[in-house]
Amino acid sequence: MLTLEDAQRITLAARRAAAENNWNVVIAVVDDGGHLISLARMDGTQKGSVRVAEQKAKTAIMFKRPTKVFEDMVLQGRPVMMTMQDAICLEGGLPLIRHGVFVGAIGVSGVKSSEDGIVAAQGAAALDA
Repeated sequence: MLTLEDAQRITLAARRAAAENNWNVVIAVVDDGGHLISLARMDGTQKGSVRVAEQKAKTAIMFKRPTKVFEDMVLQGRPVMMTMQDAICLEGGLPLIRHGVFVGAIGVSGVKSSEDGIVAAQGAAALDA
């Protein structure tokens, strides 16, 4: 189970990583059902990134894989992947796994998708810190 305390720790770690790089992002953390636990929009981040970050997190948990997998498929010539319902094909969403169990996910949006991925990875690393 992913607790509020876990989600807040993950969000804080992701915020620190974004701030260190002067990146304004939105960070969404969802539970294993894709329901929002924590959302943080850094000052100056475009409002549209709120929905994108949440969708990245939901995609990562519902498909049990990083959203970069879908982005890579599109970039490798499989644009049909963009038609999958409730999936976003942009890097920045990572499932959160504890003791081999998928407990939730983090989604980040606001800068280049590769940079969103860096921030998400720093947040995910804080799951059991």
